[in-house]
Amino acid sequence: MVEQKSGGSILFVASVSGHLVVYPQPQAAYGMSKAAVIHMTKSLAAEWAVHGIRVNCISPGYMDTILNHGPAMDQIKATWLSRTPMGRMGQPSELMGAVVMLCSPASSYITGADLVIDGEFSGCPSML
Repeated sequence: MVEQKSGGSILFVASVSGHLVVYPQPQAAYGMSKAAVIHMTKSLAAEWAVHGIRVNCISPGYMDTILNHGPAMDQIKATWLSRTPMGRMGQPSELMGAVVMLCSPASSYITGADLVIDGEFSGCPSML
């Protein structure tokens, strides 16, 4: 994009785990890597704005994917749901509106943003 002088949009996928420590699963390395993605988003947004390149990210919360299926996950999912005010996991399709918006001209003045999409898991400390 820089060489072509075309500008554009870059969207990274971080995680609610980049904002807070999640529990009960042990995943320090995962959380640290997602926090790094959030920081990289903000740094690149500042550095590349002069080139007309917008850099944003989304931070999904717990999403209902195949990775969370099976009886071994039942107790962990119960903990997640008890701490999520919406009382459910997100569906991957619920990320698409944010993805389209952040990659389109509709967000032409948005850069360095991290949109948390987590059913209010991360913003409700009384649930933790």
